[in-house]
Amino acid sequence: MSELQKLADQQEIYALSCRYMRGLDRLDRALLHSVFSADAYCEYGFINGTPEVFIDYAITALEGHIANHHMIGNHLIEFEGEEAFGEIYFNAYHKVPDASGPLDIVIAGRYLDRYVKINGEWKMAYRSERVDWSRTQPTQDPYFAGAPLSLLGERSTDAVYRTDNRCWPKAP
Repeated sequence: MSELQKLADQQEIYALSCRYMRGLDRLDRALLHSVFSADAYCEYGFINGTPEVFIDYAITALEGHIANHHMIGNHLIEFEGEEAFGEIYFNAYHKVPDASGPLDIVIAGRYLDRYVKINGEWKMAYRSERVDWSRTQPTQDPYFAGAPLSLLGERSTDAVYRTDNRCWPKAP
């Protein structure tokens, strides 16, 4: 594999993980499905099985949250022909309702992945989540008190899905 092809494939796999994170935050079932191969397996410990099993679980769990924000960081990809192996670091923020008031939950860890190239496109064939640490604390949102007109992220109606470009105007 040439160095240029390796860089292109690394970028495609990185974008695959970015689409996975967007799918979680926007509760976009179709986008989540699009990142997996037909015979993929998901292993999270608390839920294991096909992508459909995981996606059903994730959408149901996340739709009850007030907000979510998933981010990826370090990503190391090793190639073996039409197969690749990755370690992707993540931070997942969840604002969840609680009887005493909203809680902030931050979970950090790594995805251990196996990717396959099918018809020239990389897909996740195996995804395993390994949690390295977490923190739960009562929500404190002083930012919103000082900036009450902030534009907030949304789920399926988020500005990122608008294709008319009115949400991203050109500079005057």
